[in-house]
Amino acid sequence: MAITDWPESERPRERLLKDGATALSDAELLAIFLRVGVRGSSAVELARTLLAHFGSLTALFSASRADFVDVPGIGDAKAAQILAIAEMARRSLRENLVSGASFNSPQAVRDYLGLVMAGKEHEVFAVLFLDARHRLLADEILFRGTLTQTSVYPREVVKRALAHNAAAVILAHNHPSGVAEPSAADRLLTDSLKAALGLVDVAVLDHIIVTRGVTLSFAERGML
Repeated sequence: MAITDWPESERPRERLLKDGATALSDAELLAIFLRVGVRGSSAVELARTLLAHFGSLTALFSASRADFVDVPGIGDAKAAQILAIAEMARRSLRENLVSGASFNSPQAVRDYLGLVMAGKEHEVFAVLFLDARHRLLADEILFRGTLTQTSVYPREVVKRALAHNAAAVILAHNHPSGVAEPSAADRLLTDSLKAALGLVDVAVLDHIIVTRGVTLSFAERGML
């Protein structure tokens, strides 16, 4: 049954206008962007299929165009709509970091990194470079690796920090395996980078591990 055939009080768009966006489920919000479903499925049912396929909104918004090929009913038009939503979300979160939210709201950093890194199939290592007021100067993926590991060179991280005249950094890498718990190698790397950056008076504020569903903060764990 098409959404237009539903009682008006149950339609996502009408409910949003009446009760606000927070009253809607993830699938209902996504359905508003999709606008229409496909033969045999409403937009809400198609949205539920998408969320089930990717596992979470974060994973969905981290997907590439190629990732939508295997989802029935998602052609280029609907894929473009989703990719546009995801990019808008990334830009909004990045604006918050530039204004200083990396210090005032650690969750903003985690949300941004989740959108940027969670969907990657191989390990990558990124650094957020911050000024003295912890506003974002730049963010860069410095190293790319395999499914299970990435080689990170402290000297290169220090060089980029100096190039940006950074006063502090937030380190981040993803775990495509989905396991957010840091390995012994992750802890050793963090200690090495903290020592190397400390020599040039650059503080390490956090090291965040990103998976499709979870982000783990070394700072919150008391591991820095």
